[in-house]
Amino acid sequence: MADTKQAEQVAGAPVASGSGAVKSAERRTVKLAKQISTFAGQHGGAEGQLAYIGQRGTRIVLVGDDGAWGDLVAPTYDVAKAATEKAGITVHEDFDGDFAAKVETGPYEWKRMAGIQIGGGAQKPSRTAGQ
Repeated sequence: MADTKQAEQVAGAPVASGSGAVKSAERRTVKLAKQISTFAGQHGGAEGQLAYIGQRGTRIVLVGDDGAWGDLVAPTYDVAKAATEKAGITVHEDFDGDFAAKVETGPYEWKRMAGIQIGGGAQKPSRTAGQ
């Protein structure tokens, strides 16, 4: 039987044991916190919501006080939570109600969300392999 390395599971994502992984998570936390703080500074403040997205990690959805929004992806839920705490923003459990109402969308978002249904332009038919 082949030898296998064991990895501990943190919020559904494998994290290698050892100080290298801890230092990497700390560096990522600091970088994300800096990005969150920059976003908040550019938009008069910010609030967020954390959404686990499987093996890819956790999405940090940010909504500025001016209605602008964006997102970042952290490798684990714990890193995302630590980054938002370090940045000092309010984190909501769900993306609904008053929090969701703060998001302002423009023509770009409407075009991307609705596509051809409300004037997103004609889409070219997809090509299949062999054509």
